[in-house]
Amino acid sequence: MERLPAFFFKFQFKNVEYSSGRNKTFLCYIIEIQGKESKTLRGYLEDEHSAAHAEDAFFNTILPTCESGLRYNVTWYVSSSPCVGCAEQITKALKKNKNLKLSIVVGRLFMWEEPDIQAALKKLKAAGCKMRIMKPQDFEYVWKNFVEQEEGEEPKAFTPWEDIQENFLYYEEKLAEVLH
Repeated sequence: MERLPAFFFKFQFKNVEYSSGRNKTFLCYIIEIQGKESKTLRGYLEDEHSAAHAEDAFFNTILPTCESGLRYNVTWYVSSSPCVGCAEQITKALKKNKNLKLSIVVGRLFMWEEPDIQAALKKLKAAGCKMRIMKPQDFEYVWKNFVEQEEGEEPKAFTPWEDIQENFLYYEEKLAEVLH
């Protein structure tokens, strides 16, 4: 599996309130497919320059169809929550594929003060999407499982940034306000 460069993780996933310069979405995914035989797929995507957002790319290239006899449990660890267009596409995919369950774990909220973003996030919830904010241990999980480590060296431990817990609590409160 190709892994996310450490620099991009540290910059793009950082759960700061003002995300200046963080204009790409990075999406780490785990797909558990359950049927006669179960299998797990994992990887990461990023926004493609002037093309698809990471969320679009997931449904176009990684999981374009869901076979009716199988169950799909998908977890995304995403640097920021979806824009309106991506939220609409995710909602459509969930409504079309009743055998698809999606949990989105986000580093920070994208433009959460905007009424259209709030409405899109509520529609995602109504379509059955579970969404929550990344806790410090989620950042550590992504670091261990999706971020490339220097070849030949001992894997480096995840080093939380100074205000990781405070920012998690801030975004957790904001998401709760939006979804209720």
